[in-house]
Amino acid sequence: MEAFNNWLLLLDSYLGSSAWFPWVLLGVGLFFTLYLGFPQIRYFRQAWRVVSGKYDHSHMKGDTSHFQALSTALSGTVGTGNIGGVAFAIFLGGPAALFWMWMTAFLGMTTKFVEVTLSHKYRDRAPDGTMAGGPMYYMDKRLNMKWLAVIFAIATVISSFGTGNLPQSNNIAQGMEATFGIKPYITGTVLAILLAMVILGGIHRIAKVTSKVVPFMALFYVLGALSVILMNFDNLWPSFKSVFANAFTGTAAAGGFLGASFAYAFNRGVNRGLFSNEAGQGSAPIAHASARADEPVSEGLVSILEPFIDTIIICTLTGMVILSSGAWTQKFENQFQRTDMSIVAGSYTDQKASDREALYNYLGGKPSEVKAFNGAVKVVAGHVVEGGPITVINARSVAEDVEFRVGGHPYEGLLDISGGKLQDPDVNVVGKSLVHSAELTTRAFTKGYFGDYGQYIVAIGLLLFAFSTAIAWSYYGDRAIIYLLGYKWVMPYRVLYVFGFAWASFSDTTLVWNLAAVAIVLMALPNLFGIMMLAREMKQTVKDYWANLKED
Repeated sequence: MEAFNNWLLLLDSYLGSSAWFPWVLLGVGLFFTLYLGFPQIRYFRQAWRVVSGKYDHSHMKGDTSHFQALSTALSGTVGTGNIGGVAFAIFLGGPAALFWMWMTAFLGMTTKFVEVTLSHKYRDRAPDGTMAGGPMYYMDKRLNMKWLAVIFAIATVISSFGTGNLPQSNNIAQGMEATFGIKPYITGTVLAILLAMVILGGIHRIAKVTSKVVPFMALFYVLGALSVILMNFDNLWPSFKSVFANAFTGTAAAGGFLGASFAYAFNRGVNRGLFSNEAGQGSAPIAHASARADEPVSEGLVSILEPFIDTIIICTLTGMVILSSGAWTQKFENQFQRTDMSIVAGSYTDQKASDREALYNYLGGKPSEVKAFNGAVKVVAGHVVEGGPITVINARSVAEDVEFRVGGHPYEGLLDISGGKLQDPDVNVVGKSLVHSAELTTRAFTKGYFGDYGQYIVAIGLLLFAFSTAIAWSYYGDRAIIYLLGYKWVMPYRVLYVFGFAWASFSDTTLVWNLAAVAIVLMALPNLFGIMMLAREMKQTVKDYWANLKED
């Protein structure tokens, strides 16, 4: 399994985490933005008119209203990426990463418009009478590339487990245990039962649930975020300025943050932007294909709102909470994860400019005087007394008040360290360092009007966001199953999906995350290629829509 995991990481380094992928993603969005004349701006008001139900008619083909289709798609995109993904991007790239998340969303509004319109145009009717659509249908029916459609559909099924199911369950369970002390298996069992009650009822029940849950969870989270931002209002404008000031230069060291280059901020911002709003990935068009509409462009217009709500509004609020509170540069007491930790030879501090530069180069893989520690150290009462000096780097920051423990008690004896990594798996390390992902957002939310109670806003928000994501992705997966294997395999898929959700609550999903990282790109690349092939048709389809609308 370790070898397979390493292979997945290698694949990801050439795909989603590569230097070229963000440029492809943004490039397609930029092309269509210019080619279609900035539809995300020109058609923004019309999008709100459509989603309001102004053009809805009961005789139109489809299973859901425009609003329900948007809610289902939003439930798939508004998830852990809005809470933990933004925090992770800022942790790695500084404030500039938020700027590139905005750019991804702005261009992604057009990409989403195109992919949804084309997928809706070539949707099909499933044997149970419901609509089945998505990029695999236009790839097959219009491009005559069934092989490409099959690759996309398989990647969708993998991603349904890898992004929409297992990690979401694991995140919810961990959050509930950390905040409320609820055992993960209890959380997983209860939520799996609720998930089954929703998804076994198909798209009609899914749409009813998401259309009620999504507005509530968004409002709940927005109000909580504003409570922190208003408490730190004096820092709001400087936070906004830092996002733009560092966009093309990278972010200098600040507090415990050791700095980030432009390339790092750009890559992380675009990468997390895709994870958040999924523009170009081809997942949301599957939900939008269910909408009652005779004009595919009308549903494409609705989808323009998706990256706007998901990234421009919700992700920006998370980012401003983190930046204005100052939590992104502060060190907090925590137990270090092995993957985040490195032990280097010598004594370094982030208070000296020369040390910061040396550590920044070391973390970035550049030539540096800093070297990974190799050897043994003697530890008494949890602290190193011989064999050093050493410096513990955790979460890209110099750790402070470090203590080595076993079973919750200070460690005594020799510790072997090779290549900067602890060799004894039973030894845990605690201390103060930067934190990232959902934990960073949680810490930031405690710096508002609600104080320590702010952590409950994040915990409940994470529960609602992640659970709704699991609901939406079950639908994406079952539409892909219909395309690949036929309708009779939908129910077995849904049952397996529910069992997977329960199992993941108490299991390590690292391998699944890495598998999903590859699958996401295997969805995005065929979809981006396909919509580029149909660029001229898209332009004509939009032209026809506006001509027919004026005649009506």
